[in-house]
Amino acid sequence: MRTSTVLVAATVCLLVPLVSPAADPAPLLAKIKAVGTEGSGNVEAAKAWQELVKLGPGALIDTLSAFDDADPTAANWLRSAVETIADREIAASRPLPTAKLEACATDTKRNGAARRLAYDWLTRVDASAPKRLLPTMIDDPAQELRRDAVAAALQAAQTLLEKDDKEGATAALKKLLASARDRDQVDKIAEHLKKLGAPVDLAAHYGFVQRWLVAQPFDNRGGKGFAIAYPPEKGVDLNATYEGKEDAKARWQEVVTKDPYGVVDINKSLTKHMGAVAYAFTTVEAAKETPVQIRVGSKNAVKIFLNGKHLFFREEYHHGMYMDQHVGVGVLKPGRNEILLKVCQNEQKEDWAQSWSFQLRLCDAIGGAVPFKVLDEKPAETPKNKE
Repeated sequence: MRTSTVLVAATVCLLVPLVSPAADPAPLLAKIKAVGTEGSGNVEAAKAWQELVKLGPGALIDTLSAFDDADPTAANWLRSAVETIADREIAASRPLPTAKLEACATDTKRNGAARRLAYDWLTRVDASAPKRLLPTMIDDPAQELRRDAVAAALQAAQTLLEKDDKEGATAALKKLLASARDRDQVDKIAEHLKKLGAPVDLAAHYGFVQRWLVAQPFDNRGGKGFAIAYPPEKGVDLNATYEGKEDAKARWQEVVTKDPYGVVDINKSLTKHMGAVAYAFTTVEAAKETPVQIRVGSKNAVKIFLNGKHLFFREEYHHGMYMDQHVGVGVLKPGRNEILLKVCQNEQKEDWAQSWSFQLRLCDAIGGAVPFKVLDEKPAETPKNKE
């Protein structure tokens, strides 16, 4: 009996790390969060990571809290530590601290990625958590959790449709639309509402700008125009006539697109050019100071300006176009604001490289349209081009 007891005890010791319950994860987390790009601090972080995971479930919540001010590189280390600790506990049939995980998952002041991670591990050991928590997350500030909440509510609305409760489904879908942020979910809701006789203004929902003043063509032969600050970048004069490419005269022309996703086809609405730069300009009014993300989609090289400040650039051509692929972060001031977009076309001759287009919307950090009004400013005389 004694020999058997010793063997069992030895086996348990191998499975359970002998760690002081008072061990403090803070110094270890600090070393992990100090890791830099290109491998700097990796050796120290790796050692700290090994010690951190030995602390077991007692370090889970501190590690999740460390996401709050961690950069993406450090966050990857922290995520790995959480997953390793949780995996080991489940493999050893030991309980996770579910109450603390739920508190983290529901704390809207915490980092969204950490909350999502806490939620995922909570649901692995508590099957009742989604039904209990998702209804409270329909307007969650963390898109990582809001998406699941919207998906659950959308399924409930579709159940009403299956029961032919059109009135109930319409009310539920309209309410849900205000919460939805991801395009696939928004488009599915809009599709249902259209069939129910309640069409959705997608451009308004997303915050797309549909009215622009466009001046082109400036010279971009050899790609030189991207780096050149042509006159509109120094200040927009709507009545100016600019010296454009090959002695062309560039003037501001109004372009209004009816595309529900705000796509402006410069070739179609104005004139096709290759090796050229176009500037798209609009003015919007905000009722109060508003943090904003200016999100752009384009197959062309772009620069984004807000009130004369350069927010973003990407010098790539014909790499595909999708909604929200380029993001400039700024602040709308109360009253009038100027938005300028530089869209550069290169000289590639392939059919797929002929596109010269863009879409732009104004939204918050999780993709909800911010309130704004497009002002009706234009040159003294300008033709209107519609798509």
